[in-house]
Amino acid sequence: MLFKKSILLYTLLIAAFGFSQPELSSSSTISILTVGTADELHSKFGHSAIRVQDAVLGIDVVYNYGFFDFSTPNFYVKFTRGKLLYRLVRERFSDFLYGYELENRWVREQELDLSTDQKNELLKFLEVNYLPENRYYKYDFLFDNCSTRLPDALKSVLKEDLVFDYSHIQNRYTFRELIHQNLEVNSWSNFGIDLALGSVIDREAMPYEQLFLPIYVYQQLPYNTLNSKKLVTKDTLLLDEKPTETKANFLLSPLFWLTILGVIILFVTYKDYKHKTRARWLDFALFFITGLAGILILFLWLGTDHKATANNYNFLWSFPLNIIIAFLLVKKGTIANWISKYLLLLIGFLALTLIIWVFKVQVFSPLIVLIIVPLALRYLFLIYSQRSG
Repeated sequence: MLFKKSILLYTLLIAAFGFSQPELSSSSTISILTVGTADELHSKFGHSAIRVQDAVLGIDVVYNYGFFDFSTPNFYVKFTRGKLLYRLVRERFSDFLYGYELENRWVREQELDLSTDQKNELLKFLEVNYLPENRYYKYDFLFDNCSTRLPDALKSVLKEDLVFDYSHIQNRYTFRELIHQNLEVNSWSNFGIDLALGSVIDREAMPYEQLFLPIYVYQQLPYNTLNSKKLVTKDTLLLDEKPTETKANFLLSPLFWLTILGVIILFVTYKDYKHKTRARWLDFALFFITGLAGILILFLWLGTDHKATANNYNFLWSFPLNIIIAFLLVKKGTIANWISKYLLLLIGFLALTLIIWVFKVQVFSPLIVLIIVPLALRYLFLIYSQRSG
């Protein structure tokens, strides 16, 4: 009975992977795979993985740290709170490549100059990581992702024999600047990221920290040395992307819609000033939306495990208490005197936002100018309306 169970277990291992902790031959290769970007936000920054192949053993698999499960209970809650677990998967190389062929993304392979012993040590490291109790990890966009895990793995296995040479780096960037390299300024993804991520990403990234982006891992590897020899022996384009024509629709961009919003606020405010009226629906909408945005920003800062959303001063112009004031301003009648003082405080917060921006304590999306200016004018009008009423 025990013999039959052993045979069954071995068969399952072979079926699932093709081998169980084999000793790689001298003709085996281990390489780093880098995948290009795509239009979806989760694909905007590329991808990295490790390929292990050995023709003698019939092995060609990819170790991929970038998987998460949409069927996870409370998926969106966990994702928002920074508690979603990513995992290491082991898949056939052909499946890996086919997936990116369908997405029309390029894939490049950098073969590493490792001894047979080093290859087996790296494989052992990956297999230990793949154990059920080790394969899950709490994803962090900047400090622990599919890209950072690869240089970390190389350092763990190769130790002091592996040297990272950063002498080729001419320009240093903040984390926010590195993120912006993959995004269009006039895009909802860029605007949303600048809204959600705090001042902690406005510090300069150290060279090793830049490796949270797959393209920087790809660019860094050829300069690394192993026992004074170049780590990368060959760079191959495995899959090229097909030319596609992409047309940006300005009518769907944040610049267009924020401009429309600003014009509406200014027009209604001018009309209110001229006719000595007050559009209560506009005040309710502005205060409710900015208050809701402020609550979300504070939640991402204080109520989640995301490191990149801390110290976010966007809450100054989208002040959370506005959501309460919204229900007071929607009522008929003159504005209470204390609300006028509150409005002066909000104007001060708008000015403070600009000061923080000028001194680069936090860099904001340039599109928020289209929000701050109309808000400031509306606040001033409301103060005038209270005093003249």
